[in-house]
Formats: sequence, C-alpha cells, structure tokens
Amino acid sequence: MPVPNRAELSRTGVIFVALLLAICATNAAAREFRAADTQTEDYPTVQALRYMGALIAERTKGRHEIKVFHSRQLGEEKETIEQTRAGAIDLNRTNVALIGNFVPAMNVLAMPFLFRSIEHMQKVLDGPVGSEILDSFEPYGFVGLAFYDSGARSIYNGVRPVRSIADLKGLRIRVQQSELMSQMIRALGAEPVELPYGQVLTGLATRLIDGAENNWPSFVTTDHYKYAGYYTLTEHTMSPEVLVMSLKAWRSLSAEDQAIFKEAAQRSSRFMREKWRDLEEQSQRKAEAAGITVIRDIDRKPFEDAMAPVYAKAAQDPTAAALIERIRKVE
Repeated sequence: MPVPNRAELSRTGVIFVALLLAICATNAAAREFRAADTQTEDYPTVQALRYMGALIAERTKGRHEIKVFHSRQLGEEKETIEQTRAGAIDLNRTNVALIGNFVPAMNVLAMPFLFRSIEHMQKVLDGPVGSEILDSFEPYGFVGLAFYDSGARSIYNGVRPVRSIADLKGLRIRVQQSELMSQMIRALGAEPVELPYGQVLTGLATRLIDGAENNWPSFVTTDHYKYAGYYTLTEHTMSPEVLVMSLKAWRSLSAEDQAIFKEAAQRSSRFMREKWRDLEEQSQRKAEAAGITVIRDIDRKPFEDAMAPVYAKAAQDPTAAALIERIRKVE
C-alpha cells in the first residue's frame, strides 16, 4: 500500500478543513426566526404565519423555522414594529396605519374611503402598485413581504346608534396609535383616544372610551361586542395588514433563501384570505345573535365629504398625492 507523501497529506488536510468549514457555515446559517402577531392563536394572520413557517421548513429541509408569538406575547404592535426595525424581532404582522409612522407609503393605504370595495383593494395590492409599495420598505429598516386582508373597519360604541355624523359628536372613540387615524375621527366630530389594541376591552368596560373602530373579527374575538352594542357600517377604511421582515434578518439569508421566504409569504397571503372570509362571516353572525344593533342604512357621503381636510393634508406630499391618484384609477 503506497504511503502518501507530505504534499498529498497537505492537500488532504486542506480539503478536510474546507469541508469542515462548509458544514459549520451551513449549521451557523440555520436558525429559528421569531414572528410577532398581536392577534389570538386561531386568528387568520397567525394561522398564515404558521403556514408560511411550514413552507419554509419544507423548502429548506428544516434549516430554517419560524416560531410565531401570538396574542401580544412580544408586546403591542407599536412596540413590536420598533423591535423589528431594530432587529430584535425577525418577522412582524402589523396594520398599515401603525407602520405608517415609519414607512410613509403605508399612510396612503390607511386613507379613509380610498378603496371602493374589498375587490378594488385586492386588485391594487396584487398588482404593480402593491409590489412597488412593498419594495419601498427597505430604506426604513424593513423588507415588505406580503399583504394580508383586514376587511373593512367600521365604528362601534356602547352609547347610541350612529346614523349620521351628528351622532358621533362628543363620543370618545379609540383609534390606533396613528396621527392619521386621530385626524380622521376628529374630522368626523368625535374625540379620538389613541390606545394599544390590548387595552381597548378594558377601556370599553370602564367607560374610559365610548367606542372604537375595527373589523368584524376584531370586534368579536376580543369581546368588544359585549360592551359596544351599536355597530355602524361606515366601512371608512379597508387598510390591509402587512407582513414585514427585519432588514437585519433578511440580510442574514442567502439569495436563494430570500426567494424561498418571499414566495412562502406570498402563498401565505392567499391562504390567509380564505381563512379571513370564513371568520368574517362567523363573527358577524355571532355579533347579531348576541343582540348587537347593526346600522346599515347610513348615508356615507357626508362621512366621505368630512375627509376633505385629511386629503388636503395628504396632498401636501406630492409622492402621496400621486399614489392616491394611481390607486383611484385602478379599475
């Protein structure tokens, strides 16, 4: 049996070290990504995040996994957005109104009475405009991955039925921690109260606030309907949810893994829409069965007209004004 010489041993050693380094690098790249969601465990957005995680685990053969922290386990939305920007949280599902404090284009999607219908909103988000908006996140420390549906938001309260703007006068209405949302409620003649999502139930129960504004599932799954017996179908905003990733976490991925994450996020968006439709119908039925008064026959035009100062302020930014115009032109 020939004895390897020194040169051959050296070459073998180099190859062995290279293989060892490659294995170590692969193991180092494998990790568990933390995802935040303020909603409950069975909520469509939480289910969508878990679905996305399953897709990623399958495509990467278990190298990457997503651990979903639901029910505000990592904090309220405002806090988790800041943590995501800093890189302490890897993925975050949040409403566009809140992340609009960081990413200007998101404020446009939260504009009241911007979308004509859910179908109009989905066509905008699924098309070139939606793609461009997601691509605009990076300078602000995020990567936009996908949009999730959030239905239409309407006003509810426990004091009286709201059939006109006059009925809103003097009511203390909870809004998200967003200047745009406060401006909207103020324009309708009510008093905005900015509160984290998790404090709304206590606010309603203690009469710190008279009401709030949200979609059917949020109204029911959080038990708000037990303290707010009047739900007015203003459908003033149809702002979606958005799934973002920390730029720091994104840059830790290879180009191949980035493509896997983006595709999984897009597939989770379609998965979420199906779950959302079912929950929306169930929630409305549950609220009505509990005796909630639903006010459907309202004249929406005065509500829309009251938004003139909100749009005038937005028009001061040429970029926002151009985006609003493009969205309105989508057929």
